[in-house]
Amino acid sequence: MGVVRDHPELALFLCLSLGYLVGKIRVGPIALGGICGTLIVSLLIGTRHVSVNEDVKTVFFALFIFSLGYLAGPQFFANLNRRSLRFFALCLIELVCVLGIAFGLAKAFDLDVGTASGILAGAATESAVVGTATEAIGKLDDLTAAQITQYQGHVATAYTVCYLFGLVTIVLFTSQIMPMLLRINLADASRELWEKMRGGVPGLESDEREALPGTVGRTFLVTSADGRRIGELEASLGGVTVEGVKRGSVLLDPSPDLELTLSDLVQLVGRRRGIIAAGRMIGPETPAVPGLDTPLATRQVAVTEKATAGSTIAELERDHPEFRRDGVYITDVLRNDQHLPASAETRVERGDVLTLVGARAGLNKLVAKIGAVVKNDATDFIYLGLGIVAGSLLGQIVVRIGDIPLSLGTGGGCLVSGLLFGWFRSRRQTFGAFPPQAANTMKDLGLAIFIACTGLTAGPQAWPLLKEYGALLPFAGIAMVLIPATISLIVGLTVLKIEKPLLIGAIAGQQCSTPAITSITQVAQSSVPLLGYTITYALSNFLLPLTGPILVGVLGA
Repeated sequence: MGVVRDHPELALFLCLSLGYLVGKIRVGPIALGGICGTLIVSLLIGTRHVSVNEDVKTVFFALFIFSLGYLAGPQFFANLNRRSLRFFALCLIELVCVLGIAFGLAKAFDLDVGTASGILAGAATESAVVGTATEAIGKLDDLTAAQITQYQGHVATAYTVCYLFGLVTIVLFTSQIMPMLLRINLADASRELWEKMRGGVPGLESDEREALPGTVGRTFLVTSADGRRIGELEASLGGVTVEGVKRGSVLLDPSPDLELTLSDLVQLVGRRRGIIAAGRMIGPETPAVPGLDTPLATRQVAVTEKATAGSTIAELERDHPEFRRDGVYITDVLRNDQHLPASAETRVERGDVLTLVGARAGLNKLVAKIGAVVKNDATDFIYLGLGIVAGSLLGQIVVRIGDIPLSLGTGGGCLVSGLLFGWFRSRRQTFGAFPPQAANTMKDLGLAIFIACTGLTAGPQAWPLLKEYGALLPFAGIAMVLIPATISLIVGLTVLKIEKPLLIGAIAGQQCSTPAITSITQVAQSSVPLLGYTITYALSNFLLPLTGPILVGVLGA
């Protein structure tokens, strides 16, 4: 242990590796997860008085919280609309309940500010609260350095115990008990709702793809279309373009004035319905013809032009003749993390990413009229660095309400800046790239290192706190899950009229519980509950971390 004590980098990565190993332990549908496992291991190693410089914890927490905000920003602001207000109400229920219960427990049992904050963070299963509360405690004016260290240690210990009980409660309550209370079979209800949302069309599982894709290419032998011009043929078919013509051994330029002759070979690209009609109009389909298989390019284009935003796909194709003339097709619409059908009536919004498929020359001409090619291949560290600097500066601002000092701190400031920078990037995706894989890695690593540092520091205070409040912590972890979840279930069902599978997912999201939604989707055998989860998860990911400084400010006063 002496080697670990002298080399803190060994301690950190030992906590990470052993913690994630412990986190893989599964009991039924419940697994602790890597973060909780890391905290348990770091608390144990911390009892041997192994510590890490506080600046390491601050830096990695800033990376975590900014990445969290960056990923959630587009979805967060997209959900600030009238349609999502009913889901926002669920997040407010969660916010009011956890703050009220934590404050009530602190007053009833004379808890110190660190223990109360740890109960809030653990029972709400929101790891970010550990950071925002710990930072807020460090800024309280009337505490000595020893008291600050002690109370910050209490945050981690109370969080660990309450998290365990809160995690088990939210997973079992949402995935097992709620469907029984609602008297539904979650798998059947999710399937019915999905088919209703798609107009009776069944959805695809994660490992499935369309057997009949909407955009296809085919070659035909000219028999019935002898003597017809290409321009006339394309106009009569609609949604189909001629990409190549082979006459004997010669490849011809498929200009609109070219007249087809008997036995020509024609390559068509277009919508499946139009291709089927083309077969009846041109002649029999043939196998692929060497030299006639014109390659199609793909571009992902972000909608940035105001003239384009708000248009349906049908209107886009009507207003831009390049779609028909150059054989370019929209095959996918990505809005935040949701794939929308590329149907004629789908309306595109600013920030949507359209997948365009077609001849390279036509694509290049069309892209500039719609938006900009998405650049997401490497992290823009200029944008990332400026975002964290802006968040750190924002966190230094202190606002006093009476005698209560309120400050976002580095954590809250970086969360707000992450939301804004992520949202702005989604609106104009020509700069500020932070690929999702990189952002998720930064988020997970930042939180894991922060939690390991917190656990190592809190190790010596863990056992005395457990002896003093051993029975209270499990009770708080269970109560702070059941009370807001039950209220949300009643309000969501009777007042907000949220569909039952969406409501169950939304309640897991208001708790920011990834294990819960994982268990729910397994029971549902569908991703439908995720549609409710993503809305409340994005909102709660912003709101819950702010409860740490609020509770610390109120109790510290």
